[in-house]
Amino acid sequence: MPTLAELISGFDHDFLVPTGWTQGRTAYGGLTAALSVHAARLTAGDPLPPLKSAQFLLSAPVVDRASITARRLREGLSATSVAIETVSGGQVAAHASLIFATPRTSTIEHDLVETPPVPGPDESPVFTEPSAMRPAFVDNFDIRKAGGTSPMSNDGPPLFRAWVRHRGAEGVDRATALIALADALPPATTAAFTEWAPVSTMSWSLHICTDDLPKPTDWMLLESSSTFTRDGYSHQAMSLWDSARRPIIQGSQTVALFA
Repeated sequence: MPTLAELISGFDHDFLVPTGWTQGRTAYGGLTAALSVHAARLTAGDPLPPLKSAQFLLSAPVVDRASITARRLREGLSATSVAIETVSGGQVAAHASLIFATPRTSTIEHDLVETPPVPGPDESPVFTEPSAMRPAFVDNFDIRKAGGTSPMSNDGPPLFRAWVRHRGAEGVDRATALIALADALPPATTAAFTEWAPVSTMSWSLHICTDDLPKPTDWMLLESSSTFTRDGYSHQAMSLWDSARRPIIQGSQTVALFA
């Protein structure tokens, strides 16, 4: 099974989905998103500034073989926007809109992101034990439960907290590695399940809070909370902190569920 570092170093715009990076029959969404970020950085022109914002639409499965194309939409004084399409099975399977931006002088600053009190990763148990239902991609990460509930527990608010860390991401661009890591937990609405049913992330929006990003091999605290679920769709809020409890990513997802 190739590591993230190996996938990035051997990247080709036309590629086979590695079986060790799948969830069900499709590629892990975090990998599709991370490869989109990497493809954006390979576009012609001046080096891109730091990644600031990303929107991913995951419209169809990325199965077997896929191709990625990226183009710069606009390069302004401080921000560059890039569009990326992933095609698989003859259809657009994913679309990404990325904004790369340099810091600008501003008199306005606030941080209202509350960090939950949690034990450290060394004091936290594994998030889920290996099982036939666990997606293959999970083996690329260390995941330790730091609070909240568990999938199919149906015993409290649908909220997951976990320490997450890459296995094999040495040397990967920090933003790319973060995107690959930030989707590692199952949708939080699965905490309310009493038996397993299919789920699928439809859209993912995120904001990068700082340009001072942690190393790809560091522990990160990831929280996912389902705030509203009805009619077969769930909204979840997501936050990612580094080991010093600094907010790194704020995000949200819309998830389809078949339960």
